Amino acid sequence: MPPYSLENRLVIGIASSALFDLAESDGVFRKEGEEGYRIYQQANLDNTLQPGVAFSFIRRILSLNDLNPTGDPLVEVIILSRNDPDTGLRVMRSIKSHGLPISRAVFMQGRAPYKFMRALHMSLFLSADEKDVREAVAAGLPAGRVLGSAVADDPEDRDLRIAFDFDGVLASDESERVFQKDGIEGFRAHETLNVANPHDAGPLQDFLREINKLQRREEERRKENKDYTIRVHVSIVTARNAPAHERAILSLNNWGVRVNDAFFLGGIDKGAIMDALRPHIFFDDQESHLKGTSQTTPSVHIPFGVVNQVEGTEDSE
Repeated sequence: MPPYSLENRLVIGIASSALFDLAESDGVFRKEGEEGYRIYQQANLDNTLQPGVAFSFIRRILSLNDLNPTGDPLVEVIILSRNDPDTGLRVMRSIKSHGLPISRAVFMQGRAPYKFMRALHMSLFLSADEKDVREAVAAGLPAGRVLGSAVADDPEDRDLRIAFDFDGVLASDESERVFQKDGIEGFRAHETLNVANPHDAGPLQDFLREINKLQRREEERRKENKDYTIRVHVSIVTARNAPAHERAILSLNNWGVRVNDAFFLGGIDKGAIMDALRPHIFFDDQESHLKGTSQTTPSVHIPFGVVNQVEGTEDSE
């Protein structure tokens, strides 16, 4: 039998801290250390962990595997965990209890698991561990830190709504650097001057490309069956407005990716839009935006670019 190939699939790595609510477990670890944590997890082996921030997103994206024959999934989700194999047992039992089709895992006993992302062809890694995520992004890997707690989910809703910020997420932070240096007027002048020059790729551009592949598979299914209802919807929600919107749209076209909806807010609070849009996950590079959205929306911080430089580090430009 040939080895199982991850190529031509959307592969997502997820830490148990993003998939499940580990607040109680983390409290035990901080108070009683590794051995106390181990004893706690063994004692609670059959107590199913409750959904975490990224649970609804993961459940929905895995549901799209019904678009392909059994045994040939479009989406593969792999656990990347700092737990050791013994304490990881509770995570795997919880996965089974929730009926999630996740069977592959990497347990690293306190070491950073993101280093296996390239070997596993991953387009995204989600974790609640800020250090792991920052290190992954610094290494050029597509990673994000989940914020807040789990949001109430409607199990009858079969759609998957994904929302992205633009600069520092889908695109590089080139324009953000101009804004930080020259203010809003300098930013607008820069975008107008460079309107025909597509942005360089940001950390999640390839992830959007993979999502677009799922959308094309849905379109094929709808051609085969006119009663099929499209489930995946992608939006960009950005602080840009006219005239800076034009370069963003032209960049998407140049990259060969697409979105269904675009919100060019010009400084309007993103939280209010999220309340109406109700995405199952939202990616943004600025924590100030996510403080509001994470109250009602599963939110992910992408610590990329100038706005996320840790104080005391040198500017790369």
